[in-house]
Amino acid sequence: MIDGIIFDYGGTIDSRGDHWSEVIFDQYTALGLPVSYEQFRPAYVEGERALARERVIMPWHNFHDVMLRKVAVQMSYLANQVCGDIDAGKTTTLIADRCYDAARTAVAEARSVLEDLADRLPLALVSNFYGNIDEVLRDFGIRHLFRGIAESAVLGIRKPDPRIFTVGCTILDLEPKNILVVGDSLSKDIAPAASIGCATAWIRGRQWRGDTIPHDAPQSHSLSDIPNIIEFF
Repeated sequence: MIDGIIFDYGGTIDSRGDHWSEVIFDQYTALGLPVSYEQFRPAYVEGERALARERVIMPWHNFHDVMLRKVAVQMSYLANQVCGDIDAGKTTTLIADRCYDAARTAVAEARSVLEDLADRLPLALVSNFYGNIDEVLRDFGIRHLFRGIAESAVLGIRKPDPRIFTVGCTILDLEPKNILVVGDSLSKDIAPAASIGCATAWIRGRQWRGDTIPHDAPQSHSLSDIPNIIEFF
């Protein structure tokens, strides 16, 4: 029996299962930037590493603030490594605006499912994030739906370390066998959660390019499937 649900956030709730590298690169393409995905990929990685190395994201920053800082690093990398003729300031703002709007739209679509589930079961969030997930959720109007949050930047534990899911189980005060974990990453969400005995549901969208999906990968779902899945268990 499923008595509680742990959700991943980024990629699961805010982008319909798509890895955020794909969502961001969509905006590069839409703006006609002269950057191939092969050139973008290391810029994306550098943006992630830069935000992990330096405390540039504060607890009061919303998702638009995160995107401004992340894309600024990407633009700096591309200017030095690929092409120096991009108007970095203007482009950074445009991409951040578009990504924020994309996330806001996806969260709005997910809200009704989350509200329905929160009326039936306690929910928790387990996320690799920058120390500001609480503000991001409040800005998008869904913080109240979660009993608690296990956030990597706060705990010092990052997925795929299964210990962060153990924290989620503690938040719900439930045994892993009675918890459904919902995430978009097979390696960072589904596998580690399953390793501690949780049931899982994979919200599979566009994955990080280069990830190998095994032939026996679990069935993919959408968020709208989750109410039926908990009934199955």
